[in-house]
Amino acid sequence: MLPKPRADLTPNTAAFENTPLIKPTGFREYDARWILGQEINLLGIQALGLGLGAYIHERGERRIVVGHDFRSYSLSVKQALTLGLLQAGCEVLDIGLALSPMAYFAQFDLEAPCVAMITASHNENGWTGVKMGVGPPLTFGPEEIGRLKAIVLAGGAQSRPGGTLTQVQGLTERYIADVAARCRLTRPLRVVCACGNGTAGAFAPEALRRMGAEVIEVDCDLDWSFPNYNPNPEDSAMLAAMGAAVKVHGADLAFGFDGDGDRCGVVDDRGEEIFADKMGLLLARDLAPRHPGASFVVDVKSTGLFATDAVLAAHGASVLYWKTGHSYIKRKTAETGALAGFEKSGHYFMNAPLGRGYDCALTAAAAVLTMLDRNPDRSISDLKRELPPAYTSLTMSPHCADEEKYRVLEGIVAIYQDLAGRGEKILGRRIATLLTINGVRVTLDDGSWLLVRASSNKPELVVVVESTRSAEDMRDLFRKEVKPRLAAWTEIGAFNQEI
Repeated sequence: MLPKPRADLTPNTAAFENTPLIKPTGFREYDARWILGQEINLLGIQALGLGLGAYIHERGERRIVVGHDFRSYSLSVKQALTLGLLQAGCEVLDIGLALSPMAYFAQFDLEAPCVAMITASHNENGWTGVKMGVGPPLTFGPEEIGRLKAIVLAGGAQSRPGGTLTQVQGLTERYIADVAARCRLTRPLRVVCACGNGTAGAFAPEALRRMGAEVIEVDCDLDWSFPNYNPNPEDSAMLAAMGAAVKVHGADLAFGFDGDGDRCGVVDDRGEEIFADKMGLLLARDLAPRHPGASFVVDVKSTGLFATDAVLAAHGASVLYWKTGHSYIKRKTAETGALAGFEKSGHYFMNAPLGRGYDCALTAAAAVLTMLDRNPDRSISDLKRELPPAYTSLTMSPHCADEEKYRVLEGIVAIYQDLAGRGEKILGRRIATLLTINGVRVTLDDGSWLLVRASSNKPELVVVVESTRSAEDMRDLFRKEVKPRLAAWTEIGAFNQEI
């Protein structure tokens, strides 16, 4: 039995070498992330594996897929987690170097109910983490993470006999064949594939070529030092590299893949980013005529155009706005039987017949390429220009301590509920609806809206505004409404950026 984990160990001490270090803050709403060595040590990872094994036994399971992303330490982290899982009596199926969606695919391919993927996604070097799930295609949410946290931090999880380890062969080929079969291009498309020297570089170019695309590789050589930029398709440095490559090579579009290949960014043929919520709307417009009455799930940070789009309405499509977070959107997409779910951060969830419900950047890329193949006379920028105007801010994140942010948010929600109840106007417009499933999203009578919510994993609030009128009106919604409203709270600090 391992000693009970502690949160106060110092590296280069005997205690650090003999006791699990686990800081409780590493257990987030839907995954777990720590700075390796400072917040968790390898014994802590082993204790996590033992606790995870105990939890999946509680769920009546023992067969689990494990994989790791391309970091200098990820293999060691996976091996430590595996040791804990074996100690817990689990049947471990190791798929080796992988993308997160490869691990999710392996659950189906290997008939394994459970998954533990070692990845820090797009986080800077030094971070590690685990994405976990029981019952594909779902991954853990707050309830599962809370139970796991309680088991791990209490210590004392019992060892069980019967643990086994199998090194799985051939999974990479089966995964690439699976995603490549989702698109068969009939017209030539030149595609930039940008991977930020992250894990996707080992898999994405080949998959796109098998779909029929001419692929221009940008930063696809694996290099865990990330010499150019972090593999994050929301990051300005990665988007700039994608846009420059489109212009230099005359490409039809660029795909950018994050560090573990579950998020996809898109840059159009003019070198301009298409934010993931607008890209999701383009896909929904393409899919709605082919799936009449389809439903879609989007997160509360996504454009209001989903709710007013004439193409979707004409084909009986419905859209549900739900909580931000890949685990939440994935779960709600599965629960409602929606055709697809879209999250503004770049997670796309495609249910049958488009996919298996988990977030896979290459499945999303296949859907985008198929859409373009169906529109041979139009570029992706042409399709983007057909969308009604909507001027959306960047995501702004004022500091607010973890201990305070939910209490403060309750007060902000109450203020907007009071305003709506009294019929007050915001910048001359009536409040049409309030959505309070994830903070408060205030929609005005012209379709413009504002959102204030708490960050799931940082000591911050999250603020987004969108105007249907103009970029200046969008800035006014922030400067004249949201910012003064939040300034009344001393617990809220400075914004990381403003518009």
